[in-house]
Amino acid sequence: MQHQKPRIGITLGDLNGIGPEVVIKALHDTRIISLITPVIYGSTRVLSFYKKQLNLEEFNYGHTKSRGQFIPKTINVVNCWEDVIEIIPGKPSKPSGYAAWLALKQATLDLKEGLIDALVTAPIDKNTIHSEEFPYTGHTEFLADYFGVKDHLMLMISESLRVGLVTEHVAVKDIAANITAEHIDSKLKIFEQTLRKDFGINKPRIAVLGLNPHAGDGGLIGSEDEKIIKPVIQDWKNKGKLLFGPFPADGFFATGSHSKFDGVLAMYHDQGLVPFKLLAFESGVNYSAGLPVIRTSPDHGTAYSIAGKNLANEGSIRQAIYSALDIVNARQGVLQEIKS
Repeated sequence: MQHQKPRIGITLGDLNGIGPEVVIKALHDTRIISLITPVIYGSTRVLSFYKKQLNLEEFNYGHTKSRGQFIPKTINVVNCWEDVIEIIPGKPSKPSGYAAWLALKQATLDLKEGLIDALVTAPIDKNTIHSEEFPYTGHTEFLADYFGVKDHLMLMISESLRVGLVTEHVAVKDIAANITAEHIDSKLKIFEQTLRKDFGINKPRIAVLGLNPHAGDGGLIGSEDEKIIKPVIQDWKNKGKLLFGPFPADGFFATGSHSKFDGVLAMYHDQGLVPFKLLAFESGVNYSAGLPVIRTSPDHGTAYSIAGKNLANEGSIRQAIYSALDIVNARQGVLQEIKS
C-alpha cells in the first residue's frame, strides 16, 4: 500500500512539561499538515486540556479508532492509556512519567511494524519515567536496545551545523576511559554513513575535536589526543576519507571553523552541546543516528519552569518534524535509486 505523505509519529513526552504545548503549536501550522500525516501518541484529554490553556479552539484532531488507520490531512491521535492522569503543568510526577512511557512504547511498536515512517519525541523527564520497564538514560538508549543496535550516535543537527558525540550520558570522571580508538572509529563510521545516506553528502568533511585543552598541546596536557585520536584520524585519511583534527574545541567554534565542515565529532556531551545550543537553540534537533528507524526530537528538555504558561517556543520541535520528513524522503530516494 502506497502512502502519499509520510506518517510521522509524535509523542507528547512528559504531560506536565512543555511537550504538549510545543506539539500543539507546531501542528497548528497548516503547512506541516500539507506535507505529512501526523500521528500523536498520548491522549485526546491531554490535548483538550492544553488546547484550552493556549486558547486555540480551532486546533482540531481525530481519535484513531482502528490501529494504523490514519487519515491524511488530519491530526490523528492514538490514545495510549485509559486511566485519568492528573495534569499539573510544571510539576514532575510518576504518573506523568508513566504516561510518557506508555506513549513511547506504543509509538515504538507502531514504528517497528511500519505503521508510521518516523518518530518525533517530545521531552521526557528521566527521573519520572525511570522504572523497571524503562531503566534507560534516554530515548536513544531505549530505541537502540529495542531494535538490537550495538552502537549508535547522538547527532545534533541544524541548518548550518551537525555535531556528533563519542560519549553521551557519561559522568565526567569516566569520559577519558571511554575515549578509545575502537569507540571513536565506530562513531565515525556511523557519522559518515549517516551524512551520506540521510543527508545526501557523498564525500563528507568531518572535523574531530580533541579531548584535552588545546588538543593536548603535543602531549603536555594529557596523552589521549596524541596516542588515541590522531592515529584514528590518520588511518581514515589513509583510506581517502576527508577527516581533520584534532582541533582545540574553544578556538574551533570561536573562529567559526565549524562552518567549513559537514560534521563535527565531539568527544563528550558538553563539549559538543554547549556550542551547538548557543548557535542553534531554537532550531536545533537531536537525531538518533545509526538506528534502522528514524527518530528526532527537539534539543530542549521538559522546561517545567515555563510549562502551562504559553511561553514555550515550538521552533525546535517543528524543525524536528521537518528533519524527520527530510530523512524519510532521503532514505526513500536512496531505495528508489537502488531499485532503478
